[in-house]
Amino acid sequence: MAILLLYVDDIVLMASSGELLRDIVRQLQAEFAMKDLGSLHNFLGIQVTRTASGFFLSQRAYAEDILHRAGMSSCKPVSTPMEAKAKLAADSGKPVKNASEYRSLVGALQYLTMTRPDLAHAVQQVSWSSKRQPTVSRSSAESEYRAVANAVAKCCWLKQLLGELSCPVNKATVVFCDNVSAVYMASNPAHHRRTKHIELDIHLVRERVQLGEFRVMHIPTEARTNS
Repeated sequence: MAILLLYVDDIVLMASSGELLRDIVRQLQAEFAMKDLGSLHNFLGIQVTRTASGFFLSQRAYAEDILHRAGMSSCKPVSTPMEAKAKLAADSGKPVKNASEYRSLVGALQYLTMTRPDLAHAVQQVSWSSKRQPTVSRSSAESEYRAVANAVAKCCWLKQLLGELSCPVNKATVVFCDNVSAVYMASNPAHHRRTKHIELDIHLVRERVQLGEFRVMHIPTEARTNS
């Protein structure tokens, strides 16, 4: 088995045996002008360090570059970059001088959360926005259920990808939702007035729950906010 990850002109190649890996490299070099850099150390701003238990991924150089671009290289580090319950409004504070630069930094921070999930809350507060959804929801339960369906669909794609990489996920994926009615709809096949306006494709959640691939569980809003 061989897996080739390609992004523009950067390639990561993995194979089930060293012989197969070398054979594929020879075939690629015969067709394209390329250089074998050996074991993976850096890919798209992510440093890779081999350990006895696997791989350690880091974006230290990438994070330092973001700080340099923002003029914050000399700032002192803090364990929590912002208050957990901070509420930001679009009309609060002074407008930034360069909106394009701000958006670029936010996008860079979003990429940084791949290896720094502890920054996810702060990053989503400088990047989060609300907008009208393309369909009309007749109840809050329907809106919440649509959000669950979107999460389940993305998780299905990830599970399929892991299966193709010979790393199947055999346990049920847990999806948390703070709406009791939406949680109930995910496991109860009976139709009632809260679900009559939902399209059939949204009910993929019930199907996956019944197959044992997912579990939709309730989480109080307060617990979600304080986590």
